[in-house]
Amino acid sequence: MSNELSIGSRIIILRKEKNWSQVELAKQINASREIISRYERNESQPSIDMIVKMANAFDVTVDFLLGQSENAALDKDTIERINDIQKMDSSTKNVLFNVIDTYIQNFKTKQAFAK
Repeated sequence: MSNELSIGSRIIILRKEKNWSQVELAKQINASREIISRYERNESQPSIDMIVKMANAFDVTVDFLLGQSENAALDKDTIERINDIQKMDSSTKNVLFNVIDTYIQNFKTKQAFAK
């Protein structure tokens, strides 16, 4: 999806990928069909809260919805883990990040040698 698309166009594309009507999207994010229509026509800009709700409903990042990133989605398991990590104390996070960093470095090393 091009970064040059408006947020309204992105909403339309993502909604259609889910095979949702405007009414179905509105139910998912607790909004009216009319406001969804206005967002899609770029007549109204969604609030931060609505952007977050739509990103969650579409299973994409806020950055992707806003056109700031081409990386569309973090899967639900990843998002849940990130949310859980954010609730941890800093020393637990540091231990976890060290483990993750080790695995990432291992992965990158294997990729480099595979080329």
